[in-house]
Amino acid sequence: MGGATVQRGKRKRQPMTSPHLFILCLLTMACCLAVSTMGSEAGEQNLARGKKLYEKYCLACHGPLGRGDGAVQFDPPVADLTSSEVLTKPNSRLLQSIHEGRPNTAMDTWKRVMSDEATRDVLAYILTFPR
Repeated sequence: MGGATVQRGKRKRQPMTSPHLFILCLLTMACCLAVSTMGSEAGEQNLARGKKLYEKYCLACHGPLGRGDGAVQFDPPVADLTSSEVLTKPNSRLLQSIHEGRPNTAMDTWKRVMSDEATRDVLAYILTFPR
């Protein structure tokens, strides 16, 4: 056995050739595009649903752009949803306000009317209002 060693089970690694690299890049880009497209369609759907729900349940009090200038006025006035006071609150607090309502205000609970997902859609739509 003259000093030569035999390595079994190991193959010499071949460098990736240009056509293989090109195909790998194309597949990666196709997957990324498919995932990003699905996400944007879902986002658009949620905003569209949020807009419909806002117009049905919120517009009369909060107004078309959420500034608290709706057709129905209250004392104390409804929140201006574009104000820094509202926008600095975490989304979890805003969702809770929609879901549970706000004591001693005209903001009633919406948990019997809107699902958690619907409430998130409304908030997503509200967050698109110009400030």
